[in-house]
Amino acid sequence: MVLPQILHFKTARSFTLISIVAAVTTTLLKLAAWRATGSVGLLSDALESLVNLAAALVAFWALGLARKPPDQQHPFGHSKAEYFSSGLESALILLAAGGILQLAVPRLLQPQPPEELGLGLALTLVATAVNGIVAVILLRAGRRLNSIGLRTDGHHLLTDVWTSLGVVLGLIVVRLTGLAILDPIIAIAVALNIVFTGWRLLRETASGLLDHALPLEDLRCVEAVLGRHQGPGLAFHAIRTRRAGARRFISLHVLVPGSWSVAAGHAFCDQVERELCDALPAAHVITHLEPIEEPGSWDDEDLAWERSSGGERG
Repeated sequence: MVLPQILHFKTARSFTLISIVAAVTTTLLKLAAWRATGSVGLLSDALESLVNLAAALVAFWALGLARKPPDQQHPFGHSKAEYFSSGLESALILLAAGGILQLAVPRLLQPQPPEELGLGLALTLVATAVNGIVAVILLRAGRRLNSIGLRTDGHHLLTDVWTSLGVVLGLIVVRLTGLAILDPIIAIAVALNIVFTGWRLLRETASGLLDHALPLEDLRCVEAVLGRHQGPGLAFHAIRTRRAGARRFISLHVLVPGSWSVAAGHAFCDQVERELCDALPAAHVITHLEPIEEPGSWDDEDLAWERSSGGERG
């Protein structure tokens, strides 16, 4: 009963509070597991949870800023603030990977067998279960609210879950075989895995900051709306799209018969804008009205639908 209620929170920022509580809980559990065992593999897992906590705190701030309405200095709103969160999280992940490698490499030269593995593994499994539940909540909420910050946090937590399970499995092998050198090898594997995760998140953040076109699924929605109106005497071109956090931006030229009155053309543009906003919630649509008979109206014809994303479709 509790999970469905949580999934219906209305703002992305509400979900970051769940992420903060989960990060504090899992970090304490994993640090306790490391203290009990002395395992550098478990310490690497705890450092990743510490990154989760820092990222969740930044996300809470960034999502609050992203919700601020447009103002004179920011006429298109503050939605790009979400990318501060995902960008910083990417950087923290890479920093944590460097710290893990610094701790693990000396252990390769002087392996130390972990102690009290039973207690340490039990604590880690509890923390892993918490992360798994919260990851599912954040990923579902991120898709529903179209929030890159929540999706980034959810994917990172999911990666943390698989990392923790890999650490647990590796330490079980250490206990069964007595090969203490496997402990630092596990830590190095964790570091390399989160480097890959950090790089992937960094690329997604850069894509948003560089005003990449909307995803293919969204572009097809735009195409479907405009296709309902396209016909003799009516056309659209110079279609440009971009995304900033949860908001979508669409601009296009609307070509109508020159015999139409200004009022008729304006009403038609309003209709197109409403339909686009209905198809893509949180969209900001700008239309430019032109007479279809005038040659100058087609000056941007080379920026037609197929090239609206700079040569790409998603």
